[in-house]
Amino acid sequence: MKYLLVQLTNWIKVNALKMNFEQVKKILIEKIQDKMTDKSRVYASISIGWIILIGYLTWWNGLKSPLLDKSFRWDEWFWFGIVPALAPYIFFFIWKRSNPDQ
Repeated sequence: MKYLLVQLTNWIKVNALKMNFEQVKKILIEKIQDKMTDKSRVYASISIGWIILIGYLTWWNGLKSPLLDKSFRWDEWFWFGIVPALAPYIFFFIWKRSNPDQ
C-alpha cells in the first residue's frame, strides 16, 4: 500500500510539473511570437549567444586549469556571462518611458 501511495504521489508531481511547464511554454511562445520585433529578436539572440560562449570558455578554462579542481566555475559564468548579458535589458526597463509621447 505504501509503495502504491509513493507511486501515486510521484505521478501527481510529474503531471503537475508537466502541466505547469506546458502552461509556461504556451505563455512564452505567445509573448515571443506576438510582441517581439526583429530588432529585439537579434538582441535576444546576441545575449543568448554571449551566455553560451562564456559558458563554453568557462568550461574550457576549467578543464585546462593546472589545479586539481576541474569542475565548472559557476561564479565566473554568472558574473562574466549572465550579468553582462542581462544588464542592458535591466537598464532599458529602468529607463523606459511609460508614455512614448513624453
